[in-house]
Amino acid sequence: MIAHSEWKQGEVFEGIAENGNTITFDTDSAHKHGPSPMEAVLMALCACTSVDVVSILQKKRQELTGLRVTATATQAPAPPRVFTLIKLTYAVRGHLSRKAVEDAVSLSKDKYCSISKMLEKAATVEYEIVYPDGEPQP
Repeated sequence: MIAHSEWKQGEVFEGIAENGNTITFDTDSAHKHGPSPMEAVLMALCACTSVDVVSILQKKRQELTGLRVTATATQAPAPPRVFTLIKLTYAVRGHLSRKAVEDAVSLSKDKYCSISKMLEKAATVEYEIVYPDGEPQP
């Protein structure tokens, strides 16, 4: 895997992957052109674990109709402003078994999500599961 970044102007940078996919990073406080690099890390964490959870629940034949993963992070007060605590909230919808959801989230965090495993080396990663439509089946 290869990636690089190019400075575009001001505080705007473009990240380019080996296959040509791009993402624009904006380090200005307004972030008008894209996320900051640290925001992108949180977004990547949410996407990484979401992929795992959806895949696992589908393999368990669970009727998942929605998933939103939200990351709330605390950063160190002084540079380097690494994440020190990340809390993931999994809002799941569908006709689901509580155990299946808990197992999927746990497997993602502890085994499959590469980004989570990397971030755990610097930050505590916690999670909670919420059911906006009410409690799932036992």
